[in-house]
Amino acid sequence: MLPQKQAEEAIVPGLAETDRDDGKDDDGQIRDGGDIGSDHSGFSVKSILWHGGSAWDAWFSCASNQVAQVLLTLPYSFSQLGMLSGIILQVFYGLLGSWTAYLISVLYVEYRARKEKENVSFKNHVIQWFEVLDGLLGPCWKAAGLVFNCTFLLFGSVIQLIACASNIYYINDRLDKRTWTYIFGACCATTVFIPSFHNYRIWSFLGLGMTTYTAWYLTIAALIHGPAEGVTHSGPKKLVLYFTGATNILYTFGGHAVTVEIMHAMWKPRKFKYIYLMATLYVFTLTIPSASAVYWAFGDQLLNHSNAFSLLPKSGFRDAAVILMLIHQFITFGFACTPLYFVWEKVIGMHDTRSICLRALARLPVVIPIWFLAIIFPFFGPINSAVGALLVSFTVYIIPALAHMVTYRKASARQNAAEKPPFFLPSWTGMYVLNAFVVGWVFVVGFGFGGWASMTNFVRQVDTFGLFAKCYQCKPPTPPAATAAAPIH
Repeated sequence: MLPQKQAEEAIVPGLAETDRDDGKDDDGQIRDGGDIGSDHSGFSVKSILWHGGSAWDAWFSCASNQVAQVLLTLPYSFSQLGMLSGIILQVFYGLLGSWTAYLISVLYVEYRARKEKENVSFKNHVIQWFEVLDGLLGPCWKAAGLVFNCTFLLFGSVIQLIACASNIYYINDRLDKRTWTYIFGACCATTVFIPSFHNYRIWSFLGLGMTTYTAWYLTIAALIHGPAEGVTHSGPKKLVLYFTGATNILYTFGGHAVTVEIMHAMWKPRKFKYIYLMATLYVFTLTIPSASAVYWAFGDQLLNHSNAFSLLPKSGFRDAAVILMLIHQFITFGFACTPLYFVWEKVIGMHDTRSICLRALARLPVVIPIWFLAIIFPFFGPINSAVGALLVSFTVYIIPALAHMVTYRKASARQNAAEKPPFFLPSWTGMYVLNAFVVGWVFVVGFGFGGWASMTNFVRQVDTFGLFAKCYQCKPPTPPAATAAAPIH
């Protein structure tokens, strides 16, 4: 009789705890039965920069993906929530998001264990969240996961384009934000050439460095600037604003719609369990100080400035932060779009294609609607809250918690589970109680109140600025001296 661990590895070869690369094709896909100790395990430049699958790679991917443009809108959320609520909700939703990311990782391991017992091969195939739901719970769950996940990632990509245009405007305002959106849409379309999450190793590392610099620039610049003249901190003032800010924070820590793809890119997927939590703890060191400092310095002015860059004085440090965030938003655009590329490839039958150029050409239709939507709805802060309430609440909170409860509802499923309850909550009953709390809280507070508030705020932005707004929240042009004075009647 084999020991338990050897038995697991014999049954689940794709999840075997090996310290070496399990073999990947040149396009970064996992190759089942690959030659362990192949060329990818060496110290070549290609291996170091291109083929990533370690726990550290996953940590960098999670932390980098979690804080992108949202770093710039959190001070805006603090102006809606107030300082105390802003900090408490960051910690609360950060822990809640880490829990549901853990649930997703458990369900991935369960799905893959069951499939590999049936000798299903995942050669040149990236497992995605909707496939996990389909394999464990059936086609109805697959449809729900596919609709919510794809729609969330679609608008997540839209937000990155809006953020690019919003940021570059503070360096070069000779072009309006809509024109910058055209330009960055073309730039971000080049992400079609990045095959999979294996190939984001260097980008994830650099991306986290960029957001770390930006967060500490915001913190230090706000503290040096000090309180603005006549600054007030009246938040929270209105329920609409309060729940809009709360759903933006829910969105901040709900960036794990790509969890399954990141896990699948790991050499040892079982090690993912607590990676998202570790990433979230690091993110706290960036988001809480920066949002608190900028809100302390500018207070209620932030209610009309959803991008923190707009209030900080122009300097070389600010320009450097803007440029770094632009690069990072390009990376995050790729993170959000890559799962959409996979879905589209599977729909048109191109997912197994080895040619990177052919796959890139096939992926281009995914970018076009994203580009178009970014031009229609250029509302930087409000769209974050709307996406958080209507999509993130289901995609990364409610559906994973419900799916875990249904998957393990039977005693036999719990007994044969590939992953047992965690050490800090060893009871299945405790897991059910916690999952039920997540579902109830997010549905009522996040989707219910948050959806009402964020859509109310979003509609106000449309009424104020209109669709296809040329330059959302830009400073009005200075009138000529001769016509500046009001006419006398």
